[in-house]
Amino acid sequence: MNKMIVALTLLCMPMLGLAADNYAVTFKASGTFSDVRDQLQTAIEGKGLKINSNGKISEMLERTGKDIGATKQIYEHAEQFEFCNARISRMTMEADPHAIAMCPYIISVYTTPKDEHVYISYRKPPSTKNPALKKALLEFEKMLTEIIKEAM
Repeated sequence: MNKMIVALTLLCMPMLGLAADNYAVTFKASGTFSDVRDQLQTAIEGKGLKINSNGKISEMLERTGKDIGATKQIYEHAEQFEFCNARISRMTMEADPHAIAMCPYIISVYTTPKDEHVYISYRKPPSTKNPALKKALLEFEKMLTEIIKEAM
């Protein structure tokens, strides 16, 4: 039942789009990059979560692109927030110690050239037959969706 509620919530989110390869969940947000980024940071911290790091992805790609001769601009702005939730992380790893690979959680916020939208995305958790892990991953997705919805 919980899985169905989460699935319906995800399907009903305004402007929600799943990537074609189903590896990420991507939302389109309105506003400027800096406003959406700041709202995302506030939403994460508003859940009582500590951001471990803030990756400046567009800056890194620009800097390293010069070193390898790449000239294509992929993002105008792109950042990632890395964080954890102690309860959900424990639930996930108690269900399967190998699920450590799911931690920490990362939400990306970015803009692309010639596109007015700001995108927010996260990696889609894998499917599993392990009922306890499936429950934990549903909690994971529910939490990320709530954070993003609040930021939008």
